[in-house]
Amino acid sequence: MTEPIPRIVELRELLRLGLPVAVTQLGMMMLGVVDTMMVGHLGTTALDAAALGSLWTYGTAVFGIGVVMGMDPVVSQAHGAGNHRRVALTLHRGVVVSLLVTPPLALCWWLTTSGLLALGQAPELAAAAGDYVGIQIFGLWPMLGFYALRQYLQGRGVVFPGVAAVLLANVFNVVANWALIFGNLGLPAMGLAGAGLATGLTRCVLLLSLVLWTWGAGLFRDAWERPSTEALHLRGLAEILRHGIPIGLQYGLEMWAFQFSTLMAGTMGEAELAAHVIALNLASLSFMVPMGISQGASARVGNLLGAGRSDAARRSATLALMLGGGVMVVGATAFVVLREQLPRLYTSDPAVIGLAASILPIAAAFQLFDGTQAVGGGVLRGLGATRPAAVFNFVGYYLVALPLAAFAAAEGWGLQGVWWGLCLGLFVVASALVWWIRRMANFERPGAGHPG
Repeated sequence: MTEPIPRIVELRELLRLGLPVAVTQLGMMMLGVVDTMMVGHLGTTALDAAALGSLWTYGTAVFGIGVVMGMDPVVSQAHGAGNHRRVALTLHRGVVVSLLVTPPLALCWWLTTSGLLALGQAPELAAAAGDYVGIQIFGLWPMLGFYALRQYLQGRGVVFPGVAAVLLANVFNVVANWALIFGNLGLPAMGLAGAGLATGLTRCVLLLSLVLWTWGAGLFRDAWERPSTEALHLRGLAEILRHGIPIGLQYGLEMWAFQFSTLMAGTMGEAELAAHVIALNLASLSFMVPMGISQGASARVGNLLGAGRSDAARRSATLALMLGGGVMVVGATAFVVLREQLPRLYTSDPAVIGLAASILPIAAAFQLFDGTQAVGGGVLRGLGATRPAAVFNFVGYYLVALPLAAFAAAEGWGLQGVWWGLCLGLFVVASALVWWIRRMANFERPGAGHPG
């Protein structure tokens, strides 16, 4: 009989996997933050166009990223089972899947102007946003390729190279923006188009640096096969898509719900919109920690499941859920105690500060549920049961959160009503995920040793 893993050892392993991923996620987020800050020096029109362009690119690309992450349960379980050939084949198939989803996403990016016009945006801003997005289309597949390689490494417990690649990309992004937007290093000043070009180039650097690190350090040697036509086998591709499409829908439903909430806040006035964006930005920053734990839980649960250690996988899932909710207590406390100070980091407008301070205590409760649901989704990815999270997200956000937010706002609750709606919706999602994992999830080994 296999000895049970002590809780402190399991906690250490979850943190070893999760915290570097949290840094990676924060680094990916900072790429957009730096772009916004530097484009802001070009004026309000350029800033608004870049914001709209980023909204459109991430709102569409999130589905493709989720589809590629369908690799997670296959890689982690196969690694746990010691089936290195299956791990290698999954990387090859993940690259193929990333190539398959690139054309439809590229078409969405090419139609940015038309899409934004259909959403009622000003023609001038929609056209500028279209130019900003169009010039960076070449960087779409490198971004998806980065995720494919990162998930391959992460499922095998190798997480630091992803951190290093993102840190390098952030440095390159600052230099490229400075050179291409403002015309430094002997290059012409391209303005907003330069920012788009810098973003595309940064995504290429992101993939290239991770490939070079993986190759140079020999991180592929224990799980590598020469690429062959087996990468095109429909059964193997369908396996990734079967896991990945629900993940893409889960991520998309969540992101689109928050975008809808931003549109609601925008109908209330400029101060309300600014306060909402500040609270959402703060929540997004603190969310990076449970998102990292979520990725760590996915890899850890999958590894244990593949190794046939069902009881250990169940205990790891429970500990990860507790950790996800627990770490958000820190953020929630900060939101309550520093509700007057945190908004001052973004603005000096007393009206905006007051409104933001009024919703940050609600966002504190929101944080606890958000951390739990994030980790719950990671546990299900490790199990290979990705559909429940997509269903729960649809119910929680579109049947509970947004209708309640709209109703509360209409009844005069204002911005607080929107956030109470989001909070209750997240409560539904988190509760449903915890219930499913505890009562319905199958922690028996699902045949991860199959050769693929």
